[in-house]
Order: sequence, then structure tokens, then C-alpha cells
Amino acid sequence: MEFSEQYLTYGEYKALGGTLDLTPFNLLEFEARRQIDIRTQNRLKGNDNLPQEVKLCMYNLINCINSYYNSSNVASANNVKSENIDGYSVQYISASDIKEVVISKNSEFENIIRTYLLGVIFNGKHLMYVGVEW
Repeated sequence: MEFSEQYLTYGEYKALGGTLDLTPFNLLEFEARRQIDIRTQNRLKGNDNLPQEVKLCMYNLINCINSYYNSSNVASANNVKSENIDGYSVQYISASDIKEVVISKNSEFENIIRTYLLGVIFNGKHLMYVGVEW
């Protein structure tokens, strides 16, 4: 499968200190790109010379999404929230726990995107502007 029109290339990712292998990077880059496209109304699509803020935003989003997947994979593997050995009690992950994690991660994605892209002007337009243009 070919991944084109990436906002952050694998070489750029590695230069910034990234540690993922190529295949997981490509999958996470695609997901991070979608998160940005949703919030920027696709203003970056089809452009080659992206601002540095976009590259740094992508790097941080990829790491955030990766940590989310790693923690959710561990949690879903055994569904155990906590264990007490002395009195042997096991507490399992509930639906509300999962909902809290999803809300927290979405908020984290939003914060990363706002931190890097709010106020950035690209091709004469604010990347994060979603209002009415006259």
C-alpha cells in the first residue's frame, strides 16, 4: 500500500527523534493527517511546502496516537483496571472508564492541533478558521 501526500515524511519523523518503524509510522501518519484535515477544512491537502508548525504538530500527534494505541492494547488485553494481591480483588475496566479515555485523548488531540496550528496562516488563510468568509 502506498501512502502519498504525507504531511510528515518518514525521514523528517526520524530526524525529529521518532522511533517507529516505517509501517506503523505510515498508518499513524495517515490518522494524524485526518485529524488535522478535519480541523482545517482540508486546507493543507495537495500542498508540498507545509509550514514547520504542521510538521511539528504531526510529529506530536503521531506520538500521542501511538501512546493511546499502546495503552488501549494493554488494557483491552486483559480488561483489568487494578489488582490487589493481599485480599485478592480484581477491578475491571468499565464502559465509563473507556469513555473517559476516549474523551481525554480527543481533548489531547485537539490541544496539540490548537497549540501548533492556531494562528498559522497558509496560502493567505488561517488554517483553523471555520467561520464565514466575506
